[in-house]
Amino acid sequence: MSVSRRKTLALLGGGLIAAATASAGTFLATRTPEKALKPWSNAGGYEDPRLFALSYALLAPNPHNRQPWLIELTDKNTFRLHRDPARDLPHTDPYHRQIFIGLGCFLEQMAIAASLKGFSSEISLFPEGADGPIADVVLVEGADSDPLGAHIMDRRSCKEPFQDTPIPAAITADLQTYGTVWSNPADVERIKDLTWQAWLTEMNTHRTLKESVDLMRFGKAEINANPDGIDLGGPFLESLMVAGLLTKDSQLDPESTGFQEGVKMYQAMLHATPAYISLTTPANTRPDQIEAGRRWLRLNLETTRLGLALHPVSQVLQEFEEMAPHHAEAHRLLAKPGETVQMLGRLGFGPQTARTPRWPLETRMMNG
Repeated sequence: MSVSRRKTLALLGGGLIAAATASAGTFLATRTPEKALKPWSNAGGYEDPRLFALSYALLAPNPHNRQPWLIELTDKNTFRLHRDPARDLPHTDPYHRQIFIGLGCFLEQMAIAASLKGFSSEISLFPEGADGPIADVVLVEGADSDPLGAHIMDRRSCKEPFQDTPIPAAITADLQTYGTVWSNPADVERIKDLTWQAWLTEMNTHRTLKESVDLMRFGKAEINANPDGIDLGGPFLESLMVAGLLTKDSQLDPESTGFQEGVKMYQAMLHATPAYISLTTPANTRPDQIEAGRRWLRLNLETTRLGLALHPVSQVLQEFEEMAPHHAEAHRLLAKPGETVQMLGRLGFGPQTARTPRWPLETRMMNG
């Protein structure tokens, strides 16, 4: 999550920012973490079709930007996908459901990217059972390019307020291929309130809040050194860090001014939402979770193609104890009996946002 200039102004006010910026001097002239963003410009720069596809796959969305994938090259044009347990989120995702959805996003973006080089992807899930490797993949020559591949580099998760503009019916009908669109005003208001209450629950449960704060990367140096988690960078935020106005301690203190102003900021963002989309599966098996991730990735690319913004609001679907009432209500509102709501997203027209940091491909390889 990158925090924009608008959000920073809302959080602490223009006067504090001006003072902090003045104290920082030329240090803040450019604070873009170029090293952490390099995987975006490196994508597609490989002759090996596996590395070509994987270099795009690692740009896929995933929970808290943990990037939980590890790759083992096997035979020619084959590889095995593993889950890196060091990337788990034990408090907000105790059963790893969100992590497996992120792995599904990775697999689908890999398959789309492989098609750009003329390869189809034969994916065999859980070749050694649900507790083993995630998938064996074989790339086979002779595929047409997936048209969604043209939108990989522009895909984002837009954590900004959306315009108060209805989504045209033709677009809504197109998106029903991926999930259920909720645009009726009464439904939208119910979901808004539910997502807001769920967000407050996560923020006011110390262990789940701390999990996020521990993954915050403060400033260019930290982001370049650990290009995962929640990135807090750019000249405005770094000016606050230099002035001592933005720290991990303040983010953990619900009584602090910064924390309370951040709550107001997030409330405004969540309520600036004209529609939602939910993705369900018949059950909640690991293959169901992988399938949901693959579908979410295609939805995210399709919304990009259509000029729409998409933002996952996953708090209400989390499975820790304090979230249980909201989780139950989400399933009552959004699912049929027996189904699992795997993803819920804000949907609307919003701004293009910055790319998020990624670990280089070579750091996610187990061999070769």
